[in-house]
Amino acid sequence: MRVQKRLAAAVTKSSPKRIKFLTDKLDEIKEAITKHDIKLLLGKKIIVRKQKTGVSRARANITLAQKRKGRRKGHGSRKGKENARQNSKDTWIIRIRKQRAFIKKLYAKEILDTETYRDLYRKSKGGYFRSERHIKLYLEEKGILKQ
Repeated sequence: MRVQKRLAAAVTKSSPKRIKFLTDKLDEIKEAITKHDIKLLLGKKIIVRKQKTGVSRARANITLAQKRKGRRKGHGSRKGKENARQNSKDTWIIRIRKQRAFIKKLYAKEILDTETYRDLYRKSKGGYFRSERHIKLYLEEKGILKQ
């Protein structure tokens, strides 16, 4: 039986540890003495090659699902610098585009005159406003925008 196991391992290009014989067909396996005989038994599934044990992705998939929800992003999980994790230039571009679109919308509705529009445009370019909401608060304080 050791010879058959070795031959089966050679045919399947795997380790003899991975070769399994069907216990009720042992007499047939004993008669197989050539590689051709072993191939026939492999085709009949009397000799079976066990699958390699892999690494389960179940836990990895669970953590991935949590990360998609926004979990696991605390200080202990961070490895890169802040700019490496989220580019400061990209965040600036997103922020300035939102602010400019908001100011343009107000200008189109004729809530702002040209002078205040240009003033707000320059202030937003200079990084004076944190967000669109900050612009609203500023305009409410100046009495330009009514609640």
